[in-house]
Amino acid sequence: MIAFDPETVRALANILVETGLTEIEVENKEGSIRVVRAPPTVMAPTVVASMPVIAAPVAVAHPATAAQAAAEPPSENVVNSPMVGIVYLSAEPGSAPFVTVGQSVVVGQTLLLIEAMKTFNQIKAPRAGTVTRILIAAGAPVEYGEPLLILE
Repeated sequence: MIAFDPETVRALANILVETGLTEIEVENKEGSIRVVRAPPTVMAPTVVASMPVIAAPVAVAHPATAAQAAAEPPSENVVNSPMVGIVYLSAEPGSAPFVTVGQSVVVGQTLLLIEAMKTFNQIKAPRAGTVTRILIAAGAPVEYGEPLLILE
């Protein structure tokens, strides 16, 4: 087991807060220390019915219309990201995508890649079905649990 200095861990945690990073790792000949913090959760604003509502521009990570929100597919049809990383829809730039909308897939077929920590991870179909929507763009960053595509 590697001994660690609590002050070093505190200093690394402070760097995370100051820079807005979510992860930092320091290595030396004795070992390494990795400090990870969870990204802040965003709380939905509550609206009191008796208060007048004034429309204001709001920054939204993934804009969706009311019709899309009402027509969200059942959760068993959504393939979510199992990790944080960068999405790639094809094996290399300019090549054909792994899947396209309307394509039938079989269990275990590669749907896309997520690069995490310089490793390309194949995201495979959890079940057979047809790809009805691809919810992310190539090269886009994704978070754990973020919807990637709809498989019906």
